[in-house]
Amino acid sequence: MLSLDFIRTNKFKVIEAAKNKNRKVDVDEILKLDDLRRELIQKIQILREERNKTSHGKPDEKTIQRGKELKGELKKLEEQLVTCNSQLETLLSYVPSVPLNEVPIGKDATGNVEVKKWGKIPKFDFALKSHLELGLSLDLFDLERGSKVSGFRGYFLKNQVAQLQFAILFYVFQKLVKKGYTPIIAPSIVKGFTLFGSGQFPWGEQEVYKLNDEDAYLAGTAEVPVTSYFSGEILKETDLPKKFVAFSPCFRREAGAYGKDTKGLYRVHEFWKIEQVIIGKNDIEEARKLHEELQKNCEEILQDFKLPYRVLLMCTGDMGEPQIKKYDTETWMPSRSAYGETMSNSIMGDFQTRRLKIKYRKKDNSTEYCFSLNNTALASPRILIALLENYQQKDGSILVPKVLQALVGFKEIRK
Repeated sequence: MLSLDFIRTNKFKVIEAAKNKNRKVDVDEILKLDDLRRELIQKIQILREERNKTSHGKPDEKTIQRGKELKGELKKLEEQLVTCNSQLETLLSYVPSVPLNEVPIGKDATGNVEVKKWGKIPKFDFALKSHLELGLSLDLFDLERGSKVSGFRGYFLKNQVAQLQFAILFYVFQKLVKKGYTPIIAPSIVKGFTLFGSGQFPWGEQEVYKLNDEDAYLAGTAEVPVTSYFSGEILKETDLPKKFVAFSPCFRREAGAYGKDTKGLYRVHEFWKIEQVIIGKNDIEEARKLHEELQKNCEEILQDFKLPYRVLLMCTGDMGEPQIKKYDTETWMPSRSAYGETMSNSIMGDFQTRRLKIKYRKKDNSTEYCFSLNNTALASPRILIALLENYQQKDGSILVPKVLQALVGFKEIRK
């Protein structure tokens, strides 16, 4: 959430940013309500001061009458202030972040800029199989029974690929722990304030599963609970940045993806994820360095697996509302003859921390809102598509990346 002072000082920049992110915001109405809010606060303060003065000494009939009038006037103004604040908060909640200057302007994915490629795209001298064909022929997953038991986009992972999923998650988790990231297993059931705080609400509410319990939802990423870990707290500057590697089951309705990737494991409702989350100082240069660190981490993982990938600098229209800068990392998926998104790396600035009220105390004893960053380290089963398809062999078997062989206990997958 942007501060009112920032919006007032950077009115046209905020309007332009919202336009570039394909969002409509009424900045004039926000400023108008803010003016009204200030006016009401001032009037209430004057009346309260008058009430305090008249409360001293022995009251006469005139004083008593004025006291009644003050009570009525205050009640009316305070009710107006509550309404004004409510309207203002609602409008503010829809104002997206202002991207950094280096972010390309574009309406959609066509405006993204490729900044890096790594690895050679494999060439096959045999008929290529999709992960769906490989999985069915080698009895690695069962989508038919998955749908029967779980519903649309449901699946079972079986046999060696079930072992492989545990191996890749554990490998990535341990890799980041060794880099100094605090390991944490996060809850998937979260309260509404965490989804508002992360920026999922109000824009992405249709993507979230709501439970029958009051104020209970299923998170679509560990970013939601982990970023909220310090909500309402003031941290020590010397303790920053806080770096986490978080594991959690994740759930997404995929409401906006009807008809897309309906077959296979690319777009499912339930998946597992290792997420990198950082809470740092309100320092954009430090944030840029941490952003590159997060990017380096996820690229190292793909390099360890010997999977070809590319990195995109996301444009304004394809980066989401809270982000001020974002990279997407896409891994080569042979059956698609294209790269598919596997990691997403974002600087959120103080957008999330303002909503979650996460501050730190500086050396001069003043406080400031933290910055937050996050990046997918690994999401499965989507990454399995790239692993199975890139490592398939002519005889129908699938090789296992060397770094994972000791964890799974086999070098290849055969029926």
